[in-house]
Amino acid sequence: MPDPAQLLPFLGLLFVIGAFAGVVAGLLGVGGGIVLVPAFLYTFIGMGYDGPLVMQVCLATSLATIIVTSARSLSSHNRKGAVRWDILKSWAPGIAVGALFGVVIARGLKTESLMITFGILGTLVGLYIGFGRDDWRLGTEMPGRVGRSITSAVVGFISVLMGIGGGSFGVPIMRLFGVPIHNAVATASGFGLSIALPSVLGFLLTGHGAEGLPPFTLGLVNLPAFLVVISATIFTAPLGAKLAHAMNPKPLKRTFAVFIVITALNMLRQAVF
Repeated sequence: MPDPAQLLPFLGLLFVIGAFAGVVAGLLGVGGGIVLVPAFLYTFIGMGYDGPLVMQVCLATSLATIIVTSARSLSSHNRKGAVRWDILKSWAPGIAVGALFGVVIARGLKTESLMITFGILGTLVGLYIGFGRDDWRLGTEMPGRVGRSITSAVVGFISVLMGIGGGSFGVPIMRLFGVPIHNAVATASGFGLSIALPSVLGFLLTGHGAEGLPPFTLGLVNLPAFLVVISATIFTAPLGAKLAHAMNPKPLKRTFAVFIVITALNMLRQAVF
């Protein structure tokens, strides 16, 4: 049993992280995972939990929160009729397969390798958020069976290696093929479930007995971090959504993009040097 004097600051910091991730998700329409993974990593290491699987715990715990947030988001968007179920049903199987493969690969990688992966891909995500143009197009229809099979599996795979949901890659892909933004955001919440459900199940079945895990970690999912973050985001995500309607989103997106790029590059620097 960890010392309560150490556990309480740990839980308090996690609540702040979750609150910030909720505001960002509601304000900018991006998943909180891009914030949670580096925040979890710095928190766990700062608290002295720097075992060989610490990055895997960050990924697994972030994905566990995505199950809840994506389910709520999908239900909300579905009530408004915004979900493209034809896209979701055809893409979900490939995404799930890629996600499971991602769990297998992530489990065998060193923390430094996963940090490098997050650093590179996180930088690309940040650049797209900040500078991507809404009129970029690769086609007028979503990819056919072959393209869909490959692309969906890649989305699931790299999302697990980053601990993020469907928005960071799903929304840009759908927009590049002409899916309206409200449909893309709504459908990407279903992508998040397709990524998170199978991957979290896989992470729960591995890692038992490993050294250096944070307290109350089941498999590779840290339960206190999961519960505290979910509790925080329930309150702050609606606040972020209200702010989004009251403020100009473009400078906010670019500010957040700079934050993501700096965070990702810092993680890359720590891994390499």
